[in-house]
Amino acid sequence: MNFDEFRRRAAAVREIPLEAVLAFRGAIRDRHDQAKWHTERGPLSVTGSKFSPWQGGQGGGGAIDLVMHLAHVNVGTAVGWLELHLAASLPAASQSTAAASGRQPTAPEGHGRLQLPVPDDRLLGRVRHYLTGRRGLSATLIEPLIHSEKLYADNRGNAVFLLVAGKAQRPVGAELRGTGPRVWRGMAPGTCKDLGYFWIGTTGSRSIVLCESAIDAVSCHQLHPEHICLSTSGVRAEPPWLRGLLARGYEIHCGFDADEPGDAAATQMITLHPVVKRLRPSAHDWNDALVSHR
Repeated sequence: MNFDEFRRRAAAVREIPLEAVLAFRGAIRDRHDQAKWHTERGPLSVTGSKFSPWQGGQGGGGAIDLVMHLAHVNVGTAVGWLELHLAASLPAASQSTAAASGRQPTAPEGHGRLQLPVPDDRLLGRVRHYLTGRRGLSATLIEPLIHSEKLYADNRGNAVFLLVAGKAQRPVGAELRGTGPRVWRGMAPGTCKDLGYFWIGTTGSRSIVLCESAIDAVSCHQLHPEHICLSTSGVRAEPPWLRGLLARGYEIHCGFDADEPGDAAATQMITLHPVVKRLRPSAHDWNDALVSHR
């Protein structure tokens, strides 16, 4: 992506109304002062396209600055987040400009272009054997993931779990898990964990469990099929998309590992979002808990 293209993207989403950003992220307008909003980063005032925090810190102008302030992310991530979640809030002229370019939102600048591994169906058997044999995952869960292309094998025999975003389930990254004798895990180059996540579950469920990895998410869902289980791709107390899920009324459980980093992140998440509940695995992680039940 060159600078001119990014500048055009930024110019479009900067026009999104600040009120749309605040409402999507779960901020609440003050009952007595219509310019005041109670946000995840404390109260702030909005005047037109400008905002000013009440508790110190630098204010700004436009939707990009507001997302950077609220989510504590860089400019590229803020632009990508706005494109993903609030493109419908763009003025008609800006939407037309974006549509004419034929561009779909991609991983934001600073993360590089997304480079998903090329699928290699010849090694799917190896991935299936690893996940069902060594990790104890049910074929009835693995096969639908393969069929939907949310899980595949690459040419190194790694299991590739897609991170997706939006109703279109557009890929924004991937978790990679080695299936050989050595323990190995990684992320596809250009992955942006702030834009989406790997998930498994029934779309009608209103309960979500946050897990530290895709394998843990599948394991948790196998043990607790009533929940949608998704991966935060690491221990993260405040992924930028979490507030959007809370705003849409999901019951969120923090299912991070039963260890010091997992407990600390869970405590921080619950401090930030008191409605979140802790669901601690009975073993070190959800896959260990699953294997111990066999």
